[in-house]
Amino acid sequence: MENSVNNSMFYLFGRNSKGENLTQGNKDLKNLLGGKGANLAEMANLGLPVPPGFSITTEVCTHFYQNNQSFPNGFEEGLEKFVTQLETMMNASFRGGEEPLLLSVRSGARQSMPGMMDTILNLGLNDKSVETLAEKSGDRRFAFDSYRRFIQMYSDVVLNVHSSRFESVLEEVKMAMGVASDHELSAEALETILEQYKNIVFRESGGGFPLDPMEQLKGAISAVFNSWMSSRAIHYRKMENIPDHWGTAVNVQCMVFGNLNQRSGTGVAFTRNPSNGRKEFFGEYLINAQGEDVVAGIRTPLMIAELQKDMPHVYDELLQMQDKLEKHYRDMQDIEFTIQDEKLYCLQTRTGKRTAAAAIKIALDMVEEALIGKKEAILRINPYSLDQLLHPRLSPNNKETAIAKGLAASPGAVSGEIVFHADTAEIAKKEGKNVILVRHETSPEDIHGMDAAVGILTALGGMTSHAAVVARGMGKTCVVGCSALKISYDSLTLHIENRGQSYDLKEGDIVTLDAHKGNVYLGELETIAGGLDDNFVKIMEWADEFRSMAVRCNADTPQDAKVARQFGAQGIGLCRTEHMFFEPSRIDAVRAMILASSQEERAKALASILPMQRDDFVGLFREMDGYPVTIRLLDPPLHEFLPHNDTDLNNLAKNLGIPFEKLKEKTQSLEEFNPMLGHRGCRLGLSFPEIYEMQTQAVSEAINIVTEEGIFPQAEIMIPLVFDKKELAFLREPIEAVIRKTVNDEKARKNLSVGTMIEIPRAALTTHEICQHADFISFGTND
Repeated sequence: MENSVNNSMFYLFGRNSKGENLTQGNKDLKNLLGGKGANLAEMANLGLPVPPGFSITTEVCTHFYQNNQSFPNGFEEGLEKFVTQLETMMNASFRGGEEPLLLSVRSGARQSMPGMMDTILNLGLNDKSVETLAEKSGDRRFAFDSYRRFIQMYSDVVLNVHSSRFESVLEEVKMAMGVASDHELSAEALETILEQYKNIVFRESGGGFPLDPMEQLKGAISAVFNSWMSSRAIHYRKMENIPDHWGTAVNVQCMVFGNLNQRSGTGVAFTRNPSNGRKEFFGEYLINAQGEDVVAGIRTPLMIAELQKDMPHVYDELLQMQDKLEKHYRDMQDIEFTIQDEKLYCLQTRTGKRTAAAAIKIALDMVEEALIGKKEAILRINPYSLDQLLHPRLSPNNKETAIAKGLAASPGAVSGEIVFHADTAEIAKKEGKNVILVRHETSPEDIHGMDAAVGILTALGGMTSHAAVVARGMGKTCVVGCSALKISYDSLTLHIENRGQSYDLKEGDIVTLDAHKGNVYLGELETIAGGLDDNFVKIMEWADEFRSMAVRCNADTPQDAKVARQFGAQGIGLCRTEHMFFEPSRIDAVRAMILASSQEERAKALASILPMQRDDFVGLFREMDGYPVTIRLLDPPLHEFLPHNDTDLNNLAKNLGIPFEKLKEKTQSLEEFNPMLGHRGCRLGLSFPEIYEMQTQAVSEAINIVTEEGIFPQAEIMIPLVFDKKELAFLREPIEAVIRKTVNDEKARKNLSVGTMIEIPRAALTTHEICQHADFISFGTND
């Protein structure tokens, strides 16, 4: 392992001061260089303005974890060599000199994990080089702002000194100076802050802040590798099904400074709109800022179109860059860029995360633009994301006035109790509550709470902030940049000032987010189901051209069947007939059947249930219009249909004219220690054959009704929970007798089959025997 790593630990990318391309990698080495490193190399090969750097491979990360967090033999020598190469390429010195070279250290997994792992900027600064940087830049404030940022970021990531320790100092000084933003602080104020920062590091870590640049670099690389196994990264990988063994690469890159002056800035842009898929250059930027300021959401940025006014030639270059990258990668790109003194640099490109609706539109448009073919368009759409298309919307009947407005980052309309901490959201979900996670801005540490919440609301941040990007990837409803929110984490309260109105909310109060418009409302509002548009229909038609199997749905009502057909389902794979019984208008008839003390009483109750079932089957057959419908006969144990508390039992006793004590005794007698394998399924049919006969009668009569309308259904009657061939053989006889007696049309009779579901181990092991008595087999693989 060590030799293979040692031969390929570092890959250089970028051009030297003469314009010569020294890049060693490309986009095809993503497994080795991670997505970020491979794309940096690819952009350098394309001639784009990428600050030089080198990638440390994922193999080194694997070695790091397999060898007690130690580096391979030769790693330190290789690191020295590649740092020296960067110094030569930039005509600058990382280890002290007249031209200071500062570095960024970033992670880069094979698959994008936005914000989940650690980043360090401005690495290499110390008490001496900050003075050199101040002299060379001619801006002492910029130099000390960079040093302040570096100490805070490095201490948090490497030395485990929480960033809140530094933030409180920063806020105190800003308040004392009477300024609102970091960039308004003077150089003198920043020097004061730096001294306090160093004292915090000394107290919290037990030692001074490391001043040797190479020591800083080794610590940063170790920290990025360690962040691969952070709780937030692990949680994200579980959500996205990313294997732990992949590991991350580390990218060490020369710094460019968006916080140099008012002619500098940083931003994130998408080559198309990630929310709706429209072909429009979409993004945000901040003047006099570094990249983390945008994605962390600590300042609400400007829309990218404003850059055309601030720096028109930079905007034009950025337009050309995004167009070149999208055509090269043939997919929507998420681009991070920095502007230093009106010179544009590209720091990253990756496949942009998008909503399901945007994914479909982008795929369709790119086929029309001849960038990709139909099959590739289909494969680009994550099938698990399609449920986003059914995200609810606020009812058009809503007359409530919004109490606040932000940016609609990820669609949907949801209601829930507000909570202010990720841990609280996770606990509330386990208790069965719907919650809205409310934060100033989210951070990677909040990922488990974002996963648990039904919606996310932030006071700060824009459409490319951490909250917005992650929520879109998760399919969560999200509103960001809602500046009217004033959050107190200490008192767990939320104060809102909006258009002369004020609102005070506490944790547990209910709000509704409408992330189609970016609105926030008090209380729980009525929502309606989302709908399918022409783009969805078209992509599904394309999918039909390539697929090799039919897809059926689970549907228990005609309305379910109708929706399924709109989605393109070619039949019902499972109709759970017991679900037809749970409606309030039907449940008492079923209970009367269960509680019958004689066969005559049971027959009378079944006779009242039959027309209800028949009408349901008629509706299903009409909606399916000749496609197969698999109807599972009654499956659950009978006690599930009866009330579970004395109040409801007492009401039922009155309705049915049965003494309460007798009803309670009967209910208790039906309860089972293990209802999954007890008196249920086919064993109910063996005990009470009249139940399955009634259901078969309902199916048969429904077939007669629809055949007269010209519909010939392919009905499949499924006998549930069989574990022996004798059960199936015994139960088939009365079912087939009802079919022969009831179904009038010979063609319809031939279309009607009887089978079973294999869902317990014995049945699976004896399937070859059970098959002798089954026209079809369904496998209940969830069991």
